[in-house]
Amino acid sequence: MSLKEINKYRLTSMEEPTDEMLAVIMREAAEEASRRGKEAKQRYSRELNQAIQESKLLWQTRINTIRQNG
Repeated sequence: MSLKEINKYRLTSMEEPTDEMLAVIMREAAEEASRRGKEAKQRYSRELNQAIQESKLLWQTRINTIRQNG
């Protein structure tokens, strides 16, 4: 089956997809889900590390203030 035929197929059509079409659609969906999952994990990790750094800075500032005033 050609890529053109696969790209032409729409899930909203009245025709049932062939097994080959369905396999390609499912593989592409799985690849997309995997890619998005990796991106989300990387974004979460970056944001978590940023929050950790901000928290460390805040607490270090508080500790220094207490040491100076104490």
